[in-house]
Amino acid sequence: MRSVATDRRDQPGSATTLDDVARAAGVSLATASRVLNGSTRKVADSYRARVEAAAERLGYTANLSAQATARGTSATVALLVADIADPYFGELAAGVARGADEAGLVMTIAITDRDPEREVRLLRALRGQRPRGVILAASRTTAASVPDLQHEVALLESAGGTLVTLGRGLVGTRTVAFDNHRAARTLAEALIAQGYEHAIVLAADSGVVTSDARVSGFAEGFEAGTGNRARLLRGGFSRESARESMSIVLDEGIAPRTVIFGISDLLAIGAMSAVRERGMTPGQDVAIAGFDDVAIARDVVPQLTTVHVPLEAMGYEALRAAIDPDWQPSMQGLEFEVLLRDSTPTLRR
Repeated sequence: MRSVATDRRDQPGSATTLDDVARAAGVSLATASRVLNGSTRKVADSYRARVEAAAERLGYTANLSAQATARGTSATVALLVADIADPYFGELAAGVARGADEAGLVMTIAITDRDPEREVRLLRALRGQRPRGVILAASRTTAASVPDLQHEVALLESAGGTLVTLGRGLVGTRTVAFDNHRAARTLAEALIAQGYEHAIVLAADSGVVTSDARVSGFAEGFEAGTGNRARLLRGGFSRESARESMSIVLDEGIAPRTVIFGISDLLAIGAMSAVRERGMTPGQDVAIAGFDDVAIARDVVPQLTTVHVPLEAMGYEALRAAIDPDWQPSMQGLEFEVLLRDSTPTLRR
């Protein structure tokens, strides 16, 4: 009786295997594996072309779990951010994605909501997927669950992964540093030079490390230069929370020569919205400054005075730190630039 070969893709519940690809290409199983599983061992170009053509024809997909087991890590890198809607994290993610693409890795994103317990749960889940690296870009807090997070980091790294943090790091992790305190102080000094004598700061809740560093740097610089203490209003890290805080300020009235400082561009833009709702014009009736220089800061009218943070470069550097065993942190950290724009016009003396 004559046998008839059957395409495995026509059989319900059946997936093409590496052995199928090897037979179709007329090569050994070891050769097919070297081509498709990312081995560093050299394979002749003619064999490589046959294997890749057979894999394409048969619709073969590599078993990433099996690869991770064999190698110790998978061809993935995970990025943990606080809020995917915040353009700050979007620009960071662009830099990580560019580096991951260059390295032949797949990037995944998870949302922490700035919740330390959620960070711990996410790291625990990611550890089972054996990522090559994890980048913790969410705004760090000083919450009490840090020991649990430190424990998960140790387990992740014992399994072959690398954890990278932005800003203030955890013990034993790689850190891509940015001096938020110094940058915010420099912004305060530039605003004083423009003639501002009073300041109101819109910030996140106490304990968010990035926000606290920007608040302390700005307050230090403003008081040193004017002798006046900046007023601090704390809320969330969202545009809406800043709009609500700014509404309170407008209800109470704003003294002449006052500048509003949102510790992120998102907060500054929320403050602008509150000003417009009162029939006033940002930059004319109320001076407003932000921090980060996300793309929308250049598109709003008036353009927003801010501190340029090289967010995409920061994300790219974090990716390199996650996958390069020889990576060394920069002694200077990432540079910043104060950008004075129309939202804070220079005042006459």
